[in-house]
Amino acid sequence: MKYALVTGGSRGIGRAVCIQLAKDLEYHLLINYNSNKKAAQETLTMVEEVGGSGQILQFNVTDSKGVKNALDEWHEKNKNAIIEVLVNNAGIKKDGLFMWMPMEDWSSVINTSLNGFYNVTNALIQKLLTNRYGRIINIVSVSGLKGTPGQTNYSAAKSAVIGATKALAQEVAKRKITVNAVAPGFIETDMTEELDEAELKKMIPVNRFGKAEEVAHVVSFLASDKTSYITGEVININGGIYS
Repeated sequence: MKYALVTGGSRGIGRAVCIQLAKDLEYHLLINYNSNKKAAQETLTMVEEVGGSGQILQFNVTDSKGVKNALDEWHEKNKNAIIEVLVNNAGIKKDGLFMWMPMEDWSSVINTSLNGFYNVTNALIQKLLTNRYGRIINIVSVSGLKGTPGQTNYSAAKSAVIGATKALAQEVAKRKITVNAVAPGFIETDMTEELDEAELKKMIPVNRFGKAEEVAHVVSFLASDKTSYITGEVININGGIYS
């Protein structure tokens, strides 16, 4: 059996990605969550409803020791199993003007997106290299490309992951491992429900927010074996707002 791990897989884009992977590819899904076990269970039920298989896996991506322990324990129970696909999706936002941004809001956002990328990817990369095949997909953001006022922390974190994506892609390409990023714009999720959609969609050429499923289709494509010649790329899914 082959495995795919989606961090922050309990809700939003992470949930949509789990469901799409279950529909399109033959992977047993590891649905990571931090605190919301109920939501993770719901995602697993949805995966099973579309004919997929999976399990939930609890760890906080910011806790390097916790990540390593959880993944080592999983590998102990699943000898010789390889997690071939990794979707680094876990992220948080704590928006506010930079001049009033407390250190904690800066650090927690950077920790989740950037150190989370390091903690999970680094824990798995050796096995991927030995396996000589893998797909790493990092969920970033339009904010990481163009910068968004009120999101200096989030923009910095996502921009850093874009740089890491491009560098790592070159390091591991010879071992048939691709590393790509997907940069959503405004997508209808828990993260965007407080935003003024009516006002914001005027800025978006297609005149609407995107759906999590539209992001998930691209992630699923990048997770497939059809994409062996695409690596180090950032694919924008933003309705034309910025490319």
